[in-house]
Amino acid sequence: MPTVDLFIPCLVDQFLPEVAEACANVLTRLGVTLRLPSGQTCCGQPVYKAGRFPEARDIARRHLALFEGAEAVVAPSGSCVHMMRHGYPELFEGEPGMRERARALGQRTYEFCEYLVDVLGVSDVHANYVARAVYHDSCQVGRSLGVKAQPRALLDAVGGLTRVELEFPEDCCGFGGPFAVQHAAVSEAILEDKIDDILSSRADIVVTAEPSCLLNIRGGLQKLKAKQPVLHIAQVLDSGVGA
Repeated sequence: MPTVDLFIPCLVDQFLPEVAEACANVLTRLGVTLRLPSGQTCCGQPVYKAGRFPEARDIARRHLALFEGAEAVVAPSGSCVHMMRHGYPELFEGEPGMRERARALGQRTYEFCEYLVDVLGVSDVHANYVARAVYHDSCQVGRSLGVKAQPRALLDAVGGLTRVELEFPEDCCGFGGPFAVQHAAVSEAILEDKIDDILSSRADIVVTAEPSCLLNIRGGLQKLKAKQPVLHIAQVLDSGVGA
């Protein structure tokens, strides 16, 4: 049976613990042995994007020490996976030994949907969720990692779920980490377009694989008092099992 080290991103740990639980439930049902290394922290992406590379490098060293012995690392966040897979090797360009260690770990680090479909070869987890759903492609999951078909295949296998496409499924939700703070007006305008697209779809629920997008879109819908819940895909895949 495969063994996975589950990396819980800081947004999930602080704001969406139910997403971590859903990921663990799905992986365990599929026969995966889970490890949850203690002492996990942020992957370092915020300071990396802020140009504070010495701090990001320190976090990366700690992360490497924590997960280096893992058979595979799985995270419910494409942005964190992208940071580990591409950001860490870049941070150690001047240290060939560390760069190789970072590259090797990055090759064993997977986004949740990517791991289910591409590594385990599973698209049907026998979930049931009766709803009309739209899937939002986050920039990091869809564009940066190229994980587009995998979440759709997983959703299409969910009993009772009817998936419809947004008119502009790959458009950004406007979050972008520090971008949402540094360019708040632009971020809000982008989010408004995304919300309009969601409401036009007449979907019952919104599904995404990125925690930051989930929180941003959920906030935009709540401001309008819209009733559509916004769920991480792991929550949908953990629903109605055996029903």
